[in-house]
Amino acid sequence: MDVEATLVPALYLLSAILFINGLKQMTRVKTAANGNLLAAAAMLVAVISTLLDLGSIDYRWILGGLVVGGLIGGIAAVRVEMTSMPEMVALFNGFGGAASVLVALSVFWGDVVETQAGGTPWSVLGGVPAVTVCLSVFIGAITLTGSIIAFLKLQGKLKKGAPILFPGHHAMNALLILGSLGVCVWFVGFGSGEQAVIAGLVLTGISLFLGIMLVLPIGGADMPVVVSLLNSYSGMAASAAGFVIGNPLLIIAGAMVGSAGLILTQIMCVAMNRSLMNVLLGGFGMDEASAGGNSEYTNVKSTSPEEAAMVLETAESVIVVPGYGLAVAQAQHTVRELASILEERGTQVRYAIHPVAGRMPGHMNVLLAEADVPYDQLVEMDEINGDFKNTDVTIIVGANDVVNPAALDEKTSPIYGMPILNVHESRTVFVIKRSLSPGYAGIKNRLFEMDNNMMIFGDAKKILQGLVNESKELSKAA
Repeated sequence: MDVEATLVPALYLLSAILFINGLKQMTRVKTAANGNLLAAAAMLVAVISTLLDLGSIDYRWILGGLVVGGLIGGIAAVRVEMTSMPEMVALFNGFGGAASVLVALSVFWGDVVETQAGGTPWSVLGGVPAVTVCLSVFIGAITLTGSIIAFLKLQGKLKKGAPILFPGHHAMNALLILGSLGVCVWFVGFGSGEQAVIAGLVLTGISLFLGIMLVLPIGGADMPVVVSLLNSYSGMAASAAGFVIGNPLLIIAGAMVGSAGLILTQIMCVAMNRSLMNVLLGGFGMDEASAGGNSEYTNVKSTSPEEAAMVLETAESVIVVPGYGLAVAQAQHTVRELASILEERGTQVRYAIHPVAGRMPGHMNVLLAEADVPYDQLVEMDEINGDFKNTDVTIIVGANDVVNPAALDEKTSPIYGMPILNVHESRTVFVIKRSLSPGYAGIKNRLFEMDNNMMIFGDAKKILQGLVNESKELSKAA
């Protein structure tokens, strides 16, 4: 009995089971950390089983890759700020796409070398291997450059994440896609020798450029959807690469990532009341400087942390709505400290999580989990929306478009129909924000002018610390 022939498939099966269970546990905040560990273990088993399957190889390259990649990954994981996590995810998506491209091209190049040595080019004899190479290169290259553009937009390097459009943009994208298909047909059916090499290089170049062109017109408001979609692309590219090298585990893992990413993308689109095609065509979201600023507001009331603390002293129920401003200010620990003070008084404190709050799916959940906020206090939008009307105080920290009542009844608004958190139904609303500048949708927020709303202007961390200090003083006085 060939032990290796039995062991490798068994390890592949074990890895697939671990991947599936890890992904399952990631669907809940409470079990997400364990799910991540299971997925990491699955990847370790996958690497070991693949090395066993390869048999005799030069392990110097493998060890070199492990050392370099491990150092880069370890340093990045330790040093990355929570506010930069979406950018890191975008880059990791790009790296996944790049790996798929390199794997496919290396297999193709090995075939070219074999052909020059007297073999027969499979790109003529067998269409299926050539198709898988085309798919891996096409999807992987788009993922790579698209992720780089998403990273630059999230970093604010490209017009603060605003959509970048020019005349004929979508027509050019259509031509690039048609051109890619044409090159694939040439590569699969007619390429051999030098023609195949040229076709492969042309396909790679067009796909890299297409990735840039596809993400440029997408505004910052749609970045959570784009990050999720690029994650799906990386999975599909990996699955195609699995077919290229004949590795069933890579096919399975890539398919799971691809399908999970597509499902999450659809969930995000529903949460924004936008179709995927509408997101891909772009044009939604603008930078703050072009959106009118403070001049549109005429009836805004502001208050101080001291006065807000006095209102919180008598509140029986409080809901905190976190947004990207909370992440920017690194105020998650301070808001947790404030919640603890309120809970000691007997106040019920919960956190309302909108699906697209932050810069990537689950951003707010991860941020608050870092501050040891109890999992059962994190409540999704659909579950908590009916409770706002019975809530004494809602504190909004850095959120904007996801709490704008214009989405409910202003048919001309770009966010009309988007499900929002019904914070305006609370008895009192405090919005902690640096200024009246608009969110990524580039429109005024009607909530800011409502009678039950008061603005607390300033850095979120400093404002929350002020609320903590004032609340402590009131507790001592009591």
